[in-house]
Amino acid sequence: MKINAKRLTQAAEAAKVSPEQLAAALPKSQRRKQADLAMSKVRNWMAGKDYPRCKPTEVAAMAQAMGLQAKDLAQFTSTHRFARGSWRKIGLVTELIRGRRVDEADALLQFSPKRAAVQVRKALKAAIADAEAAEAAVDRLYVSESRVGNAARIKRFQPKDRGRAHPILKRTSHIVVSVEEMPSKG
Repeated sequence: MKINAKRLTQAAEAAKVSPEQLAAALPKSQRRKQADLAMSKVRNWMAGKDYPRCKPTEVAAMAQAMGLQAKDLAQFTSTHRFARGSWRKIGLVTELIRGRRVDEADALLQFSPKRAAVQVRKALKAAIADAEAAEAAVDRLYVSESRVGNAARIKRFQPKDRGRAHPILKRTSHIVVSVEEMPSKG
């Protein structure tokens, strides 16, 4: 679970809650050192930085301080690390679903002839399951982020004639798919 920085900032302004009040709402922020740490966490999250990683209890505490639910601030992320396949080939599939509703993205992945569609679909299903666990409305979810990054290569060798060996690089990738609930109008 990640925090959507834009929604957090807008919700704090609408509820007239300062970053100091959000930091005070975080669990374990009574002592001075922990209060300073909580304040730096809130500033980072409002700036769009995902460090330190936000815990679900912290999202719920900030949402409660603003009179919202955690699903209104959260972005549900799933990562498939070291997926077998080149990042360039998997990137074609992740671009296909970016910005689409989850039911439409799932249908596209289900009937895609690309081999990488199976791995991306697993990551999408995991992100949807995280959203369901946080009681988000599944019919209002959309793919807010889908990206792929280069990972380690598995190095193998193919024996050739006269004692030679040709290298084979089996590429792997990290697939990241995030879904979030569409904001309500009004």
